[in-house]
Amino acid sequence: MTTALFVVATMVAYFALLLLVSRLVARRGDNDAFFRGNRRSPWGAVAFGMIGASISGVSFISVPGWVAQTGMTYLQMCLGFCVGYVAVAFVLLPLYYRLGLTSIYGYLGQRYDRATRRTGAAFFLLSKLTGASARLYLACLVLQTFVADRLGVPYWATVAATLALIWLYTRRSGIRTLVWTDALQTLCLLAALVGVMVIVAGRMGLDVAGVVQTVAGSPMSRIFVFDDWLTPQNFWKQFISGAFVVIVMTGLDQDMMQKNLTCPSLRAAQKDMCAYGCAFVPVNLLFLALGVLLYTFAARQHVALPAAGDEVLPFLVGGGWLGTAVVVPFTVGIVAAAFSSADSALTSLTTSCCIDLLRLEERGWDTRRRERWRKAVHALMAVAFGGCILLFRAVNSTSVIDAVYVMASYTYGPLLGLYAFGLFTRRQPRAWAILPVALTAPLVCAGLDFAVPRLTGYRFGYELLLLNGALTFAGLWLASAGRARLRR
Repeated sequence: MTTALFVVATMVAYFALLLLVSRLVARRGDNDAFFRGNRRSPWGAVAFGMIGASISGVSFISVPGWVAQTGMTYLQMCLGFCVGYVAVAFVLLPLYYRLGLTSIYGYLGQRYDRATRRTGAAFFLLSKLTGASARLYLACLVLQTFVADRLGVPYWATVAATLALIWLYTRRSGIRTLVWTDALQTLCLLAALVGVMVIVAGRMGLDVAGVVQTVAGSPMSRIFVFDDWLTPQNFWKQFISGAFVVIVMTGLDQDMMQKNLTCPSLRAAQKDMCAYGCAFVPVNLLFLALGVLLYTFAARQHVALPAAGDEVLPFLVGGGWLGTAVVVPFTVGIVAAAFSSADSALTSLTTSCCIDLLRLEERGWDTRRRERWRKAVHALMAVAFGGCILLFRAVNSTSVIDAVYVMASYTYGPLLGLYAFGLFTRRQPRAWAILPVALTAPLVCAGLDFAVPRLTGYRFGYELLLLNGALTFAGLWLASAGRARLRR
């Protein structure tokens, strides 16, 4: 109970700091501040905050747990991420800035029609709700295990309190607030990661050189796989998929791009994207190194670990194997990572719903009425978040981070096809065919993902995303008639 109360006190101080930052930044609470941050965000603050938003609480737990099954092969995907960030910085960002977009799905409306814009936004809403819910679900589960259960608080109440706090510090100025609160949370995340590593190394009697030797000498430190084309861990599968995962989950994702679009210029946004991309490999290397240390520690102590990788770090922390001091940095790290991901997701979902689906900025309403609608949508999105988290807890049976990427393969694939067709062809698909094509491609991919391994032994990895996009592209080509002219 003493540990739980100490963690509660730490969390209260942490949330108070977030609310203070929000209060200092949120001097204006209009829609321009909420959606666009008044186009004044420093690129360095945006880049640093995006590290935490992309990593999330899922990476804090799942990535270290991967090393027992896949070693450090996840770094192959991270190397592909770097290529994807360059593509986003120099292909997609110039397009978004040239068109002056607030929601990136406005491009689909200009290239195709208004219905296609709504289709793209709907795919984003589905993917972001499920993906962000999966990430926040894990953080709430940790809070439940280490704090709420010991105080007799039910899980639904933990979820409600968490979402209420996120809603509270984002409701006024949205993305303008998040640029700074996410930077603070990234700092807390990285400090917590280093803190957990120091504690684990201390329990093993290792200094910095000893940590490096232990990680490098472990059979789990293998990074590259070139000799097996059937495994999902093959280098080229992971590298190419990683590049396209970034293009889709960052470049075609309103959540990630909305922060970049708050920079005052294209040049600043490109610097932000490249700096953020360069930081992704070393940060994930630290997470994987933590995983090697955890499994090595467990082997030396003869601790029987859970089979699921997601449960390894919580098991060692909760079981007292790493001492009581590790509970605070562990909890802070999970909460900081999860909140920096969930708060931006809530803001971007509100933005896309208001701009793409409800078209608030196109209506002849006065400013106060538009703000009331935006606040109402923001609250409803928080409620939808809570429902998805409880549903995800009921049905999840696989690695959380793996589930997030699998869901992305199906929901972001049609977006990849729509954008690629629009950018690299001049053809105009028939309006009635666009939605059926976008819905059919994921269904075909699901059928192939079920049948191909049983018929050939080949298992799809994240390249399923590429197949989904290619099928959408091909369907649009077959349904096209003549050349398109970008609507202004």
